[in-house]
Amino acid sequence: MVNLVALSASNAARFSQVKLTRAAEFTPVAQRLVSAAAKARYQAVAARTGVPWFVIAVIHERECSQSWRGSLAQGDPWDRKSVHVPAGRGPFSSWEDCAVDALVNCAPYAARWKDWSAGGTMTLLEQYNGLGYAAKGVASPYVWSGTDQYRSGKYVADHVYRADVVDHQLGCAGLIIAMAAIDTSVQFGAPAASNVVPIVRKTAQPVVPAHPASVPAPAAPSLTHPAAGSIGAWITSLFKRAA
Repeated sequence: MVNLVALSASNAARFSQVKLTRAAEFTPVAQRLVSAAAKARYQAVAARTGVPWFVIAVIHERECSQSWRGSLAQGDPWDRKSVHVPAGRGPFSSWEDCAVDALVNCAPYAARWKDWSAGGTMTLLEQYNGLGYAAKGVASPYVWSGTDQYRSGKYVADHVYRADVVDHQLGCAGLIIAMAAIDTSVQFGAPAASNVVPIVRKTAQPVVPAHPASVPAPAAPSLTHPAAGSIGAWITSLFKRAA
């Protein structure tokens, strides 16, 4: 069984030193994900689940290339019953309702997650795809593809892992970095002391605490003065070290 505390520490270390190897590919995708129309829909789901909007965005990209006809859970059409795992979900009346169901009622139950720090966020995203890579002690391409933290290795079918296969789909970590370079509201939270699971009703609005991003900050971060511990601060530090 994978130790999630250790995995979060490992992912935090990876994120602190990650470099994009396919930066030119990340930028246009990030621009799509942070567009005003897309962001508004992600924020609507974030308000109902407590999951940060940019996390919802990168899951949407990984699961169905940001198709608004595809479910956040597995990419199946949301207006009919799903056939892939998690199977039997739906049909739903809207993409947003389907997304809430995926985050609240389907593993890894993202609406219950408490640690939205860099390491915690990467760990939740890794769980979304499965912990098979972590069990092998290798970087998950779902998170790290397109960065120097990933070279090869991919599950080509259920329980079938091939070390020589490369996942060419862009990973979540690089997508978040590219999004943060465009939109300064992409901010990690502080590490959580624990991941206590709140009560979640299965058929109605989830009972989850407000995400820290919903609480007004005393001063909005900017590109020149990013928030401490934020992705922007991390990017700024890279430029300072390179100067």
